[in-house]
Amino acid sequence: MKKLAIPTPAEKKGDATPSAKNSETLQSTISYSEKIQQAVEKVEVNLKIKSLDRRIKKIIDKMSSEEKDTMISETLQKHFAAEELKPYQAELIKLQQHFEQTGKKMIILFDGRDASGKGGTIRRVSRYMNEKHYRVVALGKPNSQQKTEMHIKRYIEHFPRAGEIALFDRSWYNRALVEPVMGFCTKDQYRRFMKKVVSYEENFLADNGKTVLIKLYFSVSKEEQQRRFERRKNDPLRQWKLSEVDLQAQALWGEFTDAKYKLLKKTHTKGSPWHIIKSDDKHLARLETIKLILNHVKYRGRSRSLDFRSNPDIAVHGDVEVKMMMKQLKKYGKFVS
Repeated sequence: MKKLAIPTPAEKKGDATPSAKNSETLQSTISYSEKIQQAVEKVEVNLKIKSLDRRIKKIIDKMSSEEKDTMISETLQKHFAAEELKPYQAELIKLQQHFEQTGKKMIILFDGRDASGKGGTIRRVSRYMNEKHYRVVALGKPNSQQKTEMHIKRYIEHFPRAGEIALFDRSWYNRALVEPVMGFCTKDQYRRFMKKVVSYEENFLADNGKTVLIKLYFSVSKEEQQRRFERRKNDPLRQWKLSEVDLQAQALWGEFTDAKYKLLKKTHTKGSPWHIIKSDDKHLARLETIKLILNHVKYRGRSRSLDFRSNPDIAVHGDVEVKMMMKQLKKYGKFVS
């Protein structure tokens, strides 16, 4: 969905200077709820009205025309973003029904950088789905017994049954991404995993076509990741999201990029490919993720009016991403994104 072209008061007057444009760009990175909160806080100081209706009316009366324009623009942005997702979310319900009728099952891996929008996307994917036929799996640290077992075993225990979809909020690929960078596994454990993981996947995919595996890597820019971390630090409702890995993600940006490159080089195959989701724009990332899931399976009742075409700027095939990273490495001697 393209951003609504609702002009600011400065743009209406035709006097948006370069510095003003830079300020608008900075503002555009602030979330919808943050903008609403900022606008309210400016006019709500010492406002002690218990009636919610009277309070809202008083706030609106005290707002400037520019603040009202911002409020309207952001409200419409959120409304139309949600509305654009709904017909695709309805298609996911049809997909679920297809799995129930055929006994097929789907595994979706949501991996990638911290604060890259995995959790929010999972919530949009599953929001209207039948709760009886999907599960979100987000495993914590392995316990002492699990550490002695095969790494992938504890994930296999949560695989879907016939007619079910399992969405993994981080997967067995933690062994290829987070663990080697943070020192949570040995070099030998990492090498063994990278050598065997594709054959593991081939084994459970060789189920007479009954299991569909989708591997998603969410990719966020360093600047956007930092902005999201700052929001988590300052928001008491989000502080629980900050982890040990989060606190070091920026300092170890290059190491995580190296891990991503090795991951794609070793584990992107024709039968089990990776799809990179560019997630600086959360809405587009969610939309393209849902499209990608729907395009993996043929099902009855598929809408003929919806546009299921993928946006190549947001959803990038794994081998395309590898070629791009190889070009960077050859040209600059390092990865630049």
